[in-house]
Amino acid sequence: MKTELEPQDIEVIAGKVIEKLKPLLSNNKHEAEDVILNVQELALYLKVTPKWVYEQTHLKTIPHLKLSNKQLRFKRKDIDKWLDTLKTPSTGEPTGKLRLLR
Repeated sequence: MKTELEPQDIEVIAGKVIEKLKPLLSNNKHEAEDVILNVQELALYLKVTPKWVYEQTHLKTIPHLKLSNKQLRFKRKDIDKWLDTLKTPSTGEPTGKLRLLR
C-alpha cells in the first residue's frame, strides 16, 4: 500500500521528530541540568525503587521540592550534586588480603 503525503503533512511530521530529538541531541549541559524529575523518573535515574526515594525524602537525606499538592519533584542538578557528596575517595594503597597478594 502506497501513501502520498502533502508537503504540509511532511513539515508537521518533521517538526514533531525534531522536537523529540532536541533533548537527545542538545550539547547544552545547562538545559540538561534544569530537568525536573518526579519520583518514578528519579527512581529510574538512580536505579532504585520509588519506595527508596520516598524513604529518603521522608528522612530528608535527598534534596527535593514539595509542591502544594504534596507531590515531590527533584532538580537533576541538585541530585547530581548530592550524589557527588556521597563519593568515597580511594585511599590508593590496598590493605588487608589485597596487600598480601602483591
